[in-house]
Amino acid sequence: MFALIDCNNFYASCERVFQPNLNGKPVVVLSNNDGCVIARSNEAKEIGIPMGAPAFEYEKLFRQHQVNVFSANFALYGDMSNRVMTILSDYSPEMEIYSIDECFLKLNGFDKFFNLQNYGEEMRYKVNKWTGIPISIGIAPTKALSKLANRIAKKFPEKTNGVYIIDSEEKRIKALKWLKIEDVWGIGRQHTNRLNAQNVFTAYDFTQLTDEWVKSNLTVVGLRLKHDLQGIPTLNLEEAQPKKNIATTRSFETNYTKLEQLNERISTFASSCAEKLRKQKSCCNSLMVFIHSNGHRKDLPQYNRTIVVQLPFATNSSIELAKFATQGLKRIFKDGYAYKKVGVIVQDFTPEEVVQTTLFESRNERHIPLMKAIDKINVQFGQQKIRLASQDQKRVWKMKQEKLSPRYTTKLSEIITINV
Repeated sequence: MFALIDCNNFYASCERVFQPNLNGKPVVVLSNNDGCVIARSNEAKEIGIPMGAPAFEYEKLFRQHQVNVFSANFALYGDMSNRVMTILSDYSPEMEIYSIDECFLKLNGFDKFFNLQNYGEEMRYKVNKWTGIPISIGIAPTKALSKLANRIAKKFPEKTNGVYIIDSEEKRIKALKWLKIEDVWGIGRQHTNRLNAQNVFTAYDFTQLTDEWVKSNLTVVGLRLKHDLQGIPTLNLEEAQPKKNIATTRSFETNYTKLEQLNERISTFASSCAEKLRKQKSCCNSLMVFIHSNGHRKDLPQYNRTIVVQLPFATNSSIELAKFATQGLKRIFKDGYAYKKVGVIVQDFTPEEVVQTTLFESRNERHIPLMKAIDKINVQFGQQKIRLASQDQKRVWKMKQEKLSPRYTTKLSEIITINV
């Protein structure tokens, strides 16, 4: 048996933990730079605020319904997610963290020793008691069915008490006939249109298709999903894998026209990628640099260019990656254009401990302890306290976050003060 645990309206719930006066009131959370809605409470959904709604277009509706609007507080959300996942890890030795607010637990054989309904309700109670975050739990013989069971638990909390178990063929069939095909885990818009053309409108209809048709039109991934929905365990827990590429990109607040301006930004972005490489103990063998002019300014000449730089050796040194990235920038930069966005993407990774040296040119071994010392200082005293000389020492990039709540659990100066 698999359990899928999902935090209800997670970002909004995190805000409510520390501001309980928001309970029962509409809450929305905005994306980076306060661009669009990325999370909504149930009350906000009922008002008619869609996911992805541009914030500036809905300001009037926000004021009309007294919607509580927050900038994304990712430091808070990440810490709260870690607390929830730590609690849930005590309930099974096999766990897959699927996203910031979802995880799978493998419960094979647990039904012989526990009442799974009570087990799920205990999980739900403890997470809510210890963190204040409400969760829904779906339990079923396969991962796809546990996602479906979770949807039912969340849709009908009064009847399920937030926990629903698909443990019989009758429940499986009933659930599949209830679920629309567009709501099936892994079925996107294009697949939905293709399936609708075959008179497939529910998850049950999907399971009645032949294996040959599903494999031919939805590939082997769709076939595995079909088997999982039929109650045949096909999708197993996945182990967390290191990233295969890492990108740092930004759009500028104003247009940049000089190479020196872009050099500083590219150097900063390469340094950021290097730091992320070191965190996962990887080195990269190549990197990509791109520059884009301002596509919204149709009155200006347009120029977009990308270059891939093959490195002579694998490295995760900020110094070396910044050097190679700025060399790539010089090869694609052209005068006479207004640049709005640039980025660095590192790729072709090698484990840090098995980097192959070359005869004529290799990474500078002195950079290894130097980078460790820089990372330690930046963690202890704050991000970007130590930077490369090629970076702007006075500039720290910050998102537009006009409605940011305090970082209650990650910044000492912003913790809750209680008067007693």
